[in-house]
Amino acid sequence: MTMLKFSPENAKTKKLRTIAELQKYLGKVGRKQRKIYSLDLLAGYTCPGAKECLSKVVILDGKRKIKDGPDCKFRCYAASGEVRLPAVYNLHKHNTDLLKPLRSERKMVDLIEKSMPEDAGILRWHSSGGFFNRTYFDAVATVARNHTDKLFYAYLKNLPVLLNHQMIDPSHGVFMDNFMLTASRGGRYDHMIKPLKLREVVVVNYDYEATMDIDDNDSHAATMGGSFNLLVHGSQPAGSDAAKAVAAQRR
Repeated sequence: MTMLKFSPENAKTKKLRTIAELQKYLGKVGRKQRKIYSLDLLAGYTCPGAKECLSKVVILDGKRKIKDGPDCKFRCYAASGEVRLPAVYNLHKHNTDLLKPLRSERKMVDLIEKSMPEDAGILRWHSSGGFFNRTYFDAVATVARNHTDKLFYAYLKNLPVLLNHQMIDPSHGVFMDNFMLTASRGGRYDHMIKPLKLREVVVVNYDYEATMDIDDNDSHAATMGGSFNLLVHGSQPAGSDAAKAVAAQRR
């Protein structure tokens, strides 16, 4: 059985190790220290709810090029990584090619659980990509129920996948006790955020535009709490407001 490939912690997610309330998920299992991982898929191709951040990598003349969606205001950070780094693109494509053709929740759960690293303590769905259909989201929810010793968290634009589920505390991001969920504004289903009373994240270009706490280390996303902001980051379309903002941040 070909397995999914989980990505190790990056510079951002490794900061979760400093959050006191998350320590219980990062203790030792046997002699191994538990770690932080993410399961990543192809950006854009697995994001049916994306709108303002929609970008994807296309292959033209054998080369990877980035293609922004018609309503793109800020380019997906993950898509920028895929176009620059062949290994990143290949990993995301590998996982997408394994998961997306599956049609049953049981098969998805089986693949995820057999592939999940034994030392996983905290797992983000997804640093790239998203919940491409309801069956996949249902499978992820089942995995969380089966592994209450681990913490799972995610951002979500494909909000219709929630309609068969009852969240514990949507306004504070608690889908399950061990699964934190944040609606990501700027998508096709923004109109569902308020009726579902969901915690949300809003991307801003500059810190002075923020009306809520800015999450720069995933601590808001991975823990119980209210809505928050993110600063735009990564490579952006030339001349765009987002590109100007990123340049200003660097200065």
